[in-house]
Amino acid sequence: MKINKTLNLPALEAVKTARKSIENVVNYTPLQYNARLSEQFGANIFLKREDLQPVRSYKLRGAYNKIKSLFNEGKISDGIVCASAGNHAQGVAFSCKQLRIKGTIFMPVTTPKQKLEQVEMFGGTYAEIRLVGDTFDASKKAAFDFAETSGAAFIHPFDDVQIIEGQATLALEILEQQKEKSDYIFIPIGGGGLASGIATVFKELSKETQLIGVEPKGAPSMKTSIHNGVNTELSEIDGFVDGAAVKRVGDLNFEICRNVLSDCISVDEGKVCDTILQLYNKEAIVLEPAGALSISALEQYRDQIKDKNVVCIVSGSNNDITRMEEIKERALLYKGFKHYFMVKFPQRPGALKDFVLYVLGADDDITHFEYTKKNSRETALAIVGIELSNPNDFEGLKQRMQNLGYFESYLNDNPDVLNMLV
Repeated sequence: MKINKTLNLPALEAVKTARKSIENVVNYTPLQYNARLSEQFGANIFLKREDLQPVRSYKLRGAYNKIKSLFNEGKISDGIVCASAGNHAQGVAFSCKQLRIKGTIFMPVTTPKQKLEQVEMFGGTYAEIRLVGDTFDASKKAAFDFAETSGAAFIHPFDDVQIIEGQATLALEILEQQKEKSDYIFIPIGGGGLASGIATVFKELSKETQLIGVEPKGAPSMKTSIHNGVNTELSEIDGFVDGAAVKRVGDLNFEICRNVLSDCISVDEGKVCDTILQLYNKEAIVLEPAGALSISALEQYRDQIKDKNVVCIVSGSNNDITRMEEIKERALLYKGFKHYFMVKFPQRPGALKDFVLYVLGADDDITHFEYTKKNSRETALAIVGIELSNPNDFEGLKQRMQNLGYFESYLNDNPDVLNMLV
């Protein structure tokens, strides 16, 4: 998807001012060369490690810049309020404690416990958490209502010029750190604040750099909006990539991104999970789903980035360890190792033993089995999850199941059923 190049960007001087405002709070994060990814893709791959910020995400840049500006202007006598799925909340909480400002933070009920605990830790007595709704958008509405009734200043997570300017300071660092010009930058997109900020700087100082926005497949709000030519609210989203799952991007962010992004693509959540596991197992880097989006997109650009200098924005590492089993499951499903079936079992002794002997491969494993004998019919249905040692063995497994009369249906193609199992 190619983008209209008419520019409408915040002022570069304002970004430089924001940098001075936040320099004593925000870390100058490393731009790290990654040898494994570089060899894998035949390119020079660098990771901008925003997961190493004090709140483990880039969100501190924009939040502190906005709140500090209001503080300097004397506009926060009634405190501040925000809505966030996690990382913006932590940035706001951290800023509240630094500036000794009372903040009220609205978060979805579905927010991982780890992120709630982090907000409490960073904000201390200065941040109050209120859990409302199942999505960011529901929390945002509650926060807007609170701002109107209380007089608290609303700190938007992305649709705000000073938020964008704060996020843009990250791009100034990349330009200083790179030894050669970056040919491509892959940027995760939730509401669009980070992409807007990076675009602000690079379209002024490095026009040749290709800016690629990356969204989760289950929440492609920016990609859809650019395709439609108008900011479009999605009717429903998959909230798994919680740091980037919003139904509607910011109006300001949409206008900037559609004018300056070279492309906007989406990545399957299963691919994101596989990237998280690869980074953890091979580099000991712990990423949250949104933090792995940019790296997950490299496969789609394999041909274009060959022999090029590429930067991936690693946006955050606030991952709850209790989610790792689900992450592993989604990765196995995506790569074709894990399969779920509805299986017809003859109601006789030894039926399961025959299934194991004559259907499964020597190194395959049953990882899920649901069956209850409730009647005296000749056959009964069971839900069976099978993990293959080789994903190429799937067709053979299915064929044996059909030939021996066990096969009833394949559940991986049924999202409603699969979501109940995973």
